[in-house]
Amino acid sequence: MQKSSAANPYQLTRETILAPPMGLRQRLRFLGPGFILSASIVGSGELIATTRLGAEAGFVTFWVILVSCLVKVAVQLEFGKQAIYTGESTMEALNKLPGLRFGKANWTIWSWLFLMIFKLLQVGGIVGGTALVLNLAFPQISVAAWCYVTAVVVSLLIYQGNYRPIEKASVLMVAIFSLVTVISLGALQLTPLQISREELLSGLSFHLPAATVFVALGAFGITGVGGDEIMAYNYWLIEKGYAAYTGPREESIAWQQRAHGWIRVMYVDALLTMVIYTVVTIAFYLLGAAILHRQGLLPEGMELVKTLSRLYTQSLGNWAGAVFLLGAFVVLFSTLFAALASWTRLLSDAFGQIGWLDFKDVKQRSRAIAILAWCVPLIWATLFLLLKIPTLMVTIGGVATTVILLMIVYAALHFRYRRLPAALQPGAFYDAAFWVSVLAILLVALYGVFQLLERM
Repeated sequence: MQKSSAANPYQLTRETILAPPMGLRQRLRFLGPGFILSASIVGSGELIATTRLGAEAGFVTFWVILVSCLVKVAVQLEFGKQAIYTGESTMEALNKLPGLRFGKANWTIWSWLFLMIFKLLQVGGIVGGTALVLNLAFPQISVAAWCYVTAVVVSLLIYQGNYRPIEKASVLMVAIFSLVTVISLGALQLTPLQISREELLSGLSFHLPAATVFVALGAFGITGVGGDEIMAYNYWLIEKGYAAYTGPREESIAWQQRAHGWIRVMYVDALLTMVIYTVVTIAFYLLGAAILHRQGLLPEGMELVKTLSRLYTQSLGNWAGAVFLLGAFVVLFSTLFAALASWTRLLSDAFGQIGWLDFKDVKQRSRAIAILAWCVPLIWATLFLLLKIPTLMVTIGGVATTVILLMIVYAALHFRYRRLPAALQPGAFYDAAFWVSVLAILLVALYGVFQLLERM
């Protein structure tokens, strides 16, 4: 039976210590943080950015999606370990990095806050996409009205800030959109639009057409676990109880064993999540390349949802239009749901490091989360109604996420080689995977920037 985590999981005490589960079956009972990440990842990255890349480039950039999904998880694990053995929130950990400080906060926190201006556009595009889906289902209500209805509903679900309802809802939504999308891809193989072996192999050539660089860079930032999700993951690990179960750091064998044990649980959580979002991302990309690219269609503007609906209707039949609307709504709303839950914590924590509140105080943290849960969605909705270009909004946010990833890499290197206790040092295989992750992120980001500069 799971032991309840502390009333305030951000304050570690010996009262919440719990021996880690042994064996895979027992560890599975403590999973959950990764499912919230999956709910956040799939809406903007997969349904919009991934299908746009497939529609624009065809199969040739399939490798970008695979690399994006597979290589970032080691950096995510390094952030997660930091949370488990210290109990520090993301912004608290970033605020201990070396470098310039402005007031009480490290330069990384101020840089992240600046980049969040562009991230507002990204999630605004998600709100718009959700409103377009609802308008197709219920056209008697305008897109503008649906934007604000969506904003209010997601605020109602998140403003109380409780972890368990967020986890349970995320698991349900992940299960629905994963099943529907994989079935659609399977059905495609029974139609004249089926994907050939040669087309798949052409996507593994590591070629990146110059015309697709901006979209590919945006997709790389969003698909798989992005910078936002890596930063948010620590809050879900802490609120699930991993850090509280490990307890305050001690120079003892017992503490080391607990830390190792709960880190292993996190490994299972993160790797299982990676399998789920990789499968769903591949499905969305291949549907975009096979259906939209072949017909010269791009999902953009106010026709975004109608164009995307072909992913289902041309594989399952016209009857699947309703299925698509349900699947698209779940995919998009899951992103809003999980993103708002994450943003309210990240922003509250950042404001705490600046000195505007005490994030570790339950009342102050809860109040900040509640206020942000009502304000942020209204900003998202308003930005969409002002711009009405959801695909571009999401792509701009994806490029900003790639920049955030570079900061994440810097922090992860510091955590691994400056802060990790000797007793928790990983083996050679982990370090190799970690460096593959770091180098892949750096190379793709720098290559993308070089290509963009060359085009200017």
